[in-house]
Amino acid sequence: MTSAFVAWVATILETRLEVSFAKEIESLRLGHGQTFHGEGILAITKALLQSGVAYVGGYQGAPVSHLLDVMVQAKPYMDELGVHVEACSNEASAAAMLGASIHYPLRGAVTWKSIVGTNVASDALSNLSSPGVKGGALIVVGEDYGEGASVIQERTHAYALKSSMCLLDPRPDLGVMVKMVEHGFRLSEASNMPCILELRIRACHVRGSFDAKDNVAPAVSTRALMENPAGFDYMKLAHPPVTFRQEKLKGEERIPAARKYIAENQLNELLPGKHADLGIIVQGGLYNSTIRSLQQLGLADAFGDSDIPVLVLNVTYPLVPEQVADFCVGKRAVLVVEEGQPEYIEQEIATLLRRRDIQTKLHGKDLLPMAGEYGVEVLAQGVLAFTDLHLRLLPLPLGEGGGEGSTPLTPTLSPKGRGSLKTARDWLAANRDRRAAVAAQLAKPLPARPPSFCIGCPERPVFSALKMTQQDIGAVHISGDIGCHAFATFEPFSMGHSILGYGMSLASRAGVSPMMQRRTLSIMGDGGFWHNGLLTGVQSALFNHDDAVLLIFKNGYSSATGTQDLISTPGSASKEMADGGMQSQTHTNTTIESTLQGLGVQWLRTVHTYHVDKMKATLKDAFTSDFNGLKVIVAEGECQLERQRRIKPWIAGLLKKGQRVMRVKYGVDEDVCNGDHACIRLSGCPTLTIKDNPDPLKVDPVAVVIDGCVGCGLCGENAHAATLCPSFYRAEVIQNPKWHERLAGAVRGAFVRALQTA
Repeated sequence: MTSAFVAWVATILETRLEVSFAKEIESLRLGHGQTFHGEGILAITKALLQSGVAYVGGYQGAPVSHLLDVMVQAKPYMDELGVHVEACSNEASAAAMLGASIHYPLRGAVTWKSIVGTNVASDALSNLSSPGVKGGALIVVGEDYGEGASVIQERTHAYALKSSMCLLDPRPDLGVMVKMVEHGFRLSEASNMPCILELRIRACHVRGSFDAKDNVAPAVSTRALMENPAGFDYMKLAHPPVTFRQEKLKGEERIPAARKYIAENQLNELLPGKHADLGIIVQGGLYNSTIRSLQQLGLADAFGDSDIPVLVLNVTYPLVPEQVADFCVGKRAVLVVEEGQPEYIEQEIATLLRRRDIQTKLHGKDLLPMAGEYGVEVLAQGVLAFTDLHLRLLPLPLGEGGGEGSTPLTPTLSPKGRGSLKTARDWLAANRDRRAAVAAQLAKPLPARPPSFCIGCPERPVFSALKMTQQDIGAVHISGDIGCHAFATFEPFSMGHSILGYGMSLASRAGVSPMMQRRTLSIMGDGGFWHNGLLTGVQSALFNHDDAVLLIFKNGYSSATGTQDLISTPGSASKEMADGGMQSQTHTNTTIESTLQGLGVQWLRTVHTYHVDKMKATLKDAFTSDFNGLKVIVAEGECQLERQRRIKPWIAGLLKKGQRVMRVKYGVDEDVCNGDHACIRLSGCPTLTIKDNPDPLKVDPVAVVIDGCVGCGLCGENAHAATLCPSFYRAEVIQNPKWHERLAGAVRGAFVRALQTA
């Protein structure tokens, strides 16, 4: 390795060529008289600074990861403002940060992915909500609900109800979202209740603009320290007997104060319409889709003006009874648009209407699906059913509109920008017909295309080794975990009997392993290990003297959430890139190993993930060893995404300068490949696929390595470890070769051509 190369490695690692948020950080500096342009989640981040937030914490997760990532990278600017930013080890530690707002007039915000993150944080949230807060406390959660979600399908609403926290669900418009952040802090201070701001993925990524304000440096901050702590006040503790009084305060003072603030500041929006005898009550986050569905039906224009009055709930808990009652009274029917189950809002509205003897017909889940994401097509069907029941319409002649007999139609044909009920029915019918036509044209269902590991992912070879190990010793029970390694649940590996929480795999096998003749295997990543696995899994297994096997993927980052750094992330000196293309050897950061040894783990092995034969032998040893106790295998291999972020700019720079660049390329010898494709079944690499056999006498297609290969060498490692056919070859592709390499290449080429013509 040349001195120039080593110097470059040191420089580039020092600057950490991670995803850069330089442009986003600059937009945080915008002040009065300037216009912010960007995504919703960045607008929320800017709104926190405009609101005078004093501290920000959280745990990364879609769709709100950017908030914390940007804040962490903007630390120099945060220091200028006196804002403390902390990347927390999990959501519970983030929620516990809000304890600063119990005694002190400090505005604090934390963020995480819901619902799984809120589950982890629930203990701290309950103990925060009971005594209440003095400074504004805002929890920004990514409400990852719907078909594009990556977690279990539940809602944050239940936590707001059970713990008496305000729940904000802003209309996906940047100006409204920023306004709700600012009001969220004030609402929290006015009611002494923590506030949750839930953001769906569309709200996080909606683009727009708003008039920026100057950022507000908090009065008490890291630049303006408090001299003395607050005096002791037992009422500020979530501890009996005062918890009984605190529970009464929720209903007697806090919720009424919140309702008063919501009403006085008009946080919920009332949009009038000409059909005043009908109404729609919608969660703020679903407003855009609802208006779009009304537009398809000819009941709203392109600017959002609806013919049916709409009550937009930017605050979904607590509801203001008088506001809801005033909206519903005198109407023949109201439709509640509430995504997910149970129908908390619909039930609450039904209760408060009946208590006031308001007999307005209430619709919701009777016309809309109980579960699932409310896209425009789903909402259009529900709203169409609502209008068919209650909107006074003119009948169509028989046969028109696609239905039998008369079909409802809006009395006035639509102006520009609107659809109509007839065109909406045609549109919905066309969608159904198109799906049916596609299904009919297919001779069989489309082949599954499940998610997969990244090309060159260091975790793939471990599952290849595990697959071979089970062929030798028999099937084992595998407790999976949240993280990139969960992709092993898909083909060709199909491994993992349960996933019960981040870092919970070792704990989840506790009830299974005593019942198994063969040892069980638990898998977690280094992110899950530090998030929860160390205490709930390792400590518990050691305390109970469990005989189990734990496999920890040490790829150096919290990769599944965006490759954020961990305490075990390798430092600059330890990230040495191998010239041959295999993953870098990062054995110098042994924080995980030393922590395990400190806890008392006696059987501990660290194996590089791409050494498939060694990993296979280590796994077999763990399952068959005479040692009775916890056995831990640390599978080490740097995240390929982070590695490529370093390598690609370096290679591009060398090529631009005309310097020599060598990369590794793997391939398959078509004449040797026997076409059984065992290599593909063991690897699952997207770049290892098949093509037609060039030999006309052979029927089976041959394996081929396509463009995109990063030269990790797994295909060859698998072929060696599993004793497959020797069809793989390793080639070194040299760009801008030296003179002697050109000469050697010419000689070799001439020799090969001579053999071919002999």
